[in-house]
Amino acid sequence: MTEAVEYDVVVLGGGPAGENVVDRTRAAGLSTALVEAELIGGECSYWACVPSKALLRPALARADARRVPGLRAAVAGPLDTAAVLAHRDYWTGDWKDDGQVDWLDSIGAHVYRGHGRLHGERRVDVTGPEGEHHLLAARHAVVVATGTRPLLPELPGLTGARPWTSREATSARHVPPRLAVVGGSVVAAEMATAYTALGSAVTLLVRGAGLLPRMEDFAGELVAESLREAGATVRTGTSVEAVVRDGPTGPVTVVLEGGETVEADELLFATGRTPRTDDIGLETVGLTPGGWIPVDDDCRVRGHGWLYAVGDVNHRALMTHQGKYQARIAGAAIAARAAGGPLLETDRWGAHAATADTDALPQVVFTDPEAASVGLTLAAAERAGHRVRAVDYDLGAVSGAGLYADGYRGRARMVVDLDREVVLGATFVGPAAGELLHAATIAVAGEVPLARLWHAVPAFPTISEVWLRLLEAYRG
Repeated sequence: MTEAVEYDVVVLGGGPAGENVVDRTRAAGLSTALVEAELIGGECSYWACVPSKALLRPALARADARRVPGLRAAVAGPLDTAAVLAHRDYWTGDWKDDGQVDWLDSIGAHVYRGHGRLHGERRVDVTGPEGEHHLLAARHAVVVATGTRPLLPELPGLTGARPWTSREATSARHVPPRLAVVGGSVVAAEMATAYTALGSAVTLLVRGAGLLPRMEDFAGELVAESLREAGATVRTGTSVEAVVRDGPTGPVTVVLEGGETVEADELLFATGRTPRTDDIGLETVGLTPGGWIPVDDDCRVRGHGWLYAVGDVNHRALMTHQGKYQARIAGAAIAARAAGGPLLETDRWGAHAATADTDALPQVVFTDPEAASVGLTLAAAERAGHRVRAVDYDLGAVSGAGLYADGYRGRARMVVDLDREVVLGATFVGPAAGELLHAATIAVAGEVPLARLWHAVPAFPTISEVWLRLLEAYRG
């Protein structure tokens, strides 16, 4: 029997959430091991947030420049595809994780390359790339941070058609002449934006009534309108029934409900995510393989005093920045429990409660226009039983927006709790709208009274002057 190597903390999964747990536990003086089968840095660094934004930045910059007098003619031509892809490759480190590994070495963390599985309480078995085994033991905590993978539906012909998922879309070496995108959420909208700008004829097939269904309705409407103007085809209320590929490299035919077909050179399915928990030994500790892992607000797995789950696997908020936030919360809780200190700060906004996952969750969709939101939408606030009022404003009517771009189109919404007169949620849609979001996040997380926000004077002429206009509209 292999003798276990002991650490204070063992982290299963080396994406942003796992890395941040390691950072926090090492800062607290706890010995920590990190287990990762792929690249340190995970999905975000190599196949999601970073490469997608590298692809999108040239597209959005060109779109903005085309709205500025004196620049339109200078940016009238196509994007330099080779340069855009090279820019993407630079930001992914050419899919090498040397820098991440160097950082982990610098803080004294121990990295185990291979597939990790729970092996009973406080134990992790690691199978290395050459079949070697390591058994790790955790004195204080094991943290599951294995993330998610793309979810593909069961459709006739789909497997043989070799569809793209988010991984292939963000790491592609060529731009297909025609790209069909199935889905209406963030990945679908962003990749439709990027590939339309790079010259693909994009057809977006959306099963639901519109894009970005988790945001205010107007966000998806404005993004869809802009995609159509850019040359993409956006079809809502459309179900895919089957997929056929003509030979190894031939075109893909997408069969829609009713028998209509759409032909493309590549097909991207962006229809959700599923947790990477099917083969990590959950059954050895009484949990269900393949399922989401339920946790308390300090990210400790319910019924397991030593086991934590951070990031996508706990299904609280499937975004990188929230996974990192959860990692900071969990790391602090692990350190406090290891030190045998006083009771944890588990009050609503305490140091060991991931309250922002539910009450102040920020998100930016890097489409043209950008869509940014935090907190509750109007519909979500009403479902939660709040007495609320939505205050809307034409973002393009703000002087800073007009100076930013000719014909600036956008919209802002502030959702106000009428009983407490605080902001429960905010949404901004428009070019560069993502940069408005952190002020809203502070207002929501800080539960700043509207009477105090009145004294937070926005600089003129910036787009953030929309805050003044929203407050004026609320006061009437």
